[in-house]
Amino acid sequence: MLFRDREDAGRQLSRRLERYRADPDAGVLGIPRGGIVVGAAIARELHRPLGVCAVHKLGAPGNPELAIGAVDDEGATIVDWSLLRRLEVTDQALEVEVERQRRELQRWVGDVAQGRTALVPSTAIIVDDGIATGATARAAVQATRRRGARRLILAVPVAPAETARALEALVDEWVCLATPEPFFAVGNFFEEWPQVTDEEVRSLLEAAAP
Repeated sequence: MLFRDREDAGRQLSRRLERYRADPDAGVLGIPRGGIVVGAAIARELHRPLGVCAVHKLGAPGNPELAIGAVDDEGATIVDWSLLRRLEVTDQALEVEVERQRRELQRWVGDVAQGRTALVPSTAIIVDDGIATGATARAAVQATRRRGARRLILAVPVAPAETARALEALVDEWVCLATPEPFFAVGNFFEEWPQVTDEEVRSLLEAAAP
């Protein structure tokens, strides 16, 4: 295993991001939900503010863990069209999934992360607990840039090598601790991979520096 848990991954990432400790324009944006746990550890180590990048993956019909795209809470959508064609996902099924996930994301932001999506630092460190297809990360980059961030750093513990190469081209700085092959699922590289609850996210956001 590469990481004990998400907090361990965040502490390891913080060592690669140490130079942002002294950057008054830098802030951490966690992708719900696991990315907020990793991001909280980074924010604590670097004494930087913690916010939320409100994006959520679109699950494939019959396989919700497989991301066919992602949405943010303001109306933008990222779609992996080649994967959709391979899976023979209809336009109607995609539309239903987009609407369902966006409504759920907006509800979640209102219940759990209200006010934390407004934090868009000039130097935005976008954090997730790992990347598989990259759809959610692409949506996060798009949303954060659209909201005014001038410099984007995407920081994750682990990602497939091919996905890493594609994402690196989209940001000002790419920080990834490992790109193991073969790559099956993010959770395979953690000793502990518990479900992150809304209560845990609330607690982390409340404890974070304003």
